[in-house]
Amino acid sequence: MFEVGKDIFKHGFKGIGGDVVARRRLRFIYSLFIIAFVIFTVRTLWLGIQGTDRSRLAGADGAWLVQRADIVDRNGDILAKNVMSGHITLRPPVVTDRDKVAETIHKALPYEYSLNEALQLVNSSRRFIYVKKYASDAQRDIIAKAKLQGLEIEPIQTRRYPKRRLFSHVVGFVGNDGHGLEGVERTYDDYLSENRDPLQLSLDARIQSVFYEQLSFAMQKYQAKAAMGLLINSRTGEMIAMVSLPDFDPENIGLDPVANRMFKPLRGVFEMGSIFKVFNTAMAMENGINKEYYIAEPFKIPDKFGRTAARIGDVSSFKPPRPNLTVEEIMLHSCNAGSAQIALDLPDGTQQEFFHRIHLDAPLSLEFGKTERPLMPAKWGPVERATVSFGHGISVTPMHLLLAVNSMTNGGIYIYPTLLKRNVGVVKGERVLSSEISERLRGIMLRIAEETSGKQARIAGIQIGGKTATAEKYVNGHADRKKNLTAFVGIFPVAAPQYTILVVLDEPKGTKESFGLRTAAWNAVPTAGKILDSILPLLFE
Repeated sequence: MFEVGKDIFKHGFKGIGGDVVARRRLRFIYSLFIIAFVIFTVRTLWLGIQGTDRSRLAGADGAWLVQRADIVDRNGDILAKNVMSGHITLRPPVVTDRDKVAETIHKALPYEYSLNEALQLVNSSRRFIYVKKYASDAQRDIIAKAKLQGLEIEPIQTRRYPKRRLFSHVVGFVGNDGHGLEGVERTYDDYLSENRDPLQLSLDARIQSVFYEQLSFAMQKYQAKAAMGLLINSRTGEMIAMVSLPDFDPENIGLDPVANRMFKPLRGVFEMGSIFKVFNTAMAMENGINKEYYIAEPFKIPDKFGRTAARIGDVSSFKPPRPNLTVEEIMLHSCNAGSAQIALDLPDGTQQEFFHRIHLDAPLSLEFGKTERPLMPAKWGPVERATVSFGHGISVTPMHLLLAVNSMTNGGIYIYPTLLKRNVGVVKGERVLSSEISERLRGIMLRIAEETSGKQARIAGIQIGGKTATAEKYVNGHADRKKNLTAFVGIFPVAAPQYTILVVLDEPKGTKESFGLRTAAWNAVPTAGKILDSILPLLFE
């Protein structure tokens, strides 16, 4: 192209001949082309150099881009944030004013480098030196304003978690590459990496802090090995609080045992005890069972030869109001012998179908993670059917239990949970129980909180319904009466539930205050009561 241009510039086009005016016009056009090309080339190179220089000197210019979106709670309180920082670096070979650079280093870091020590750095034979990692804003500002060749700021971003342990399991943490490894950081990694707008969760930091404080206190008071607390909006499925103890520090992963990172509400599988009587009662109502059962002595389950295969009784402290109880009274007084008889009166396959309907027989694939698989009976003989009725011989995660009870009491709709703040509107759910039976169950749960084992969860000014559970844990295949899992599930307000709460304590010990007793009424229930007393003003403000 340039050779053709030169030829035109010198000789013109054939056919123009000796037309001087035409040749001058061609020379003028060609000159304009050359000038435009040179300007374009220089400008392109300049922009490239500027872009590289801006990246290198980002600390000096303050033109840093946040590489990961914030995570905030439902009220905008920050749970995770990238913090802009920078390392002060030195490249001795390119320093032009060594004395000035040494003075600037000493000025920025007077307690770390004397003037002589700074001069030694500047005169070093090394090609690159980190003068100060994670320098403060003031230190970086001194370096930036000096604008000295070879003394620069290397921009760095670190992920910070202002609430630290309070949200460690839920929010999770990131790896060295800035991508999420656990919790929300992992589940929503694509959004957090590709967007700048904060990810707003459904969780409430104020509510979470109450759960954390009271569960920590309960673990210490009852010497429990673990504690869990969950709160869900019964209508929208929004998780308002999710706490699992023990926990870990997301900003110092190596500080705590790796086992502490296990989020037990999703990953722990437990026999949840008498809360299963809520499901047993619902099945009885669906199948029209309306009679009284004799419960004054243990219920004997015969084998196929007529011998006693199992004896279903209750704890020695159980004092039934009368020898025969109705279906509702069996749940109210948490009677194992009565529950077993109800279960054996159900048509074959009823329990399996019902548990499948309320998603207790398979892992839950939730938008914020997958739960462990429940452990169902290997067979469904008379003994298994009887023990499952009061939550033994079947193990589920606390999340399974929370969602199933919520569906029993919110009008019969199974709501899928979310960790994202949700506007009131269309909510994903499916009907699993009639509204009439749901209402009847709520009435029994109200009486439990008012009359029997749930009394310590009562709060003035609001009706709370609940169900307790105390399950003996198995060690080496045998029930250990000294190791219990205790739990309390509550709903409120009872007439039209807006929230469902679950509190679980793993292996709590008896206290002087509880007369050595370890049942839920003496630990899980009062813990839930203290939580409710603190959070109700926040939930209904």
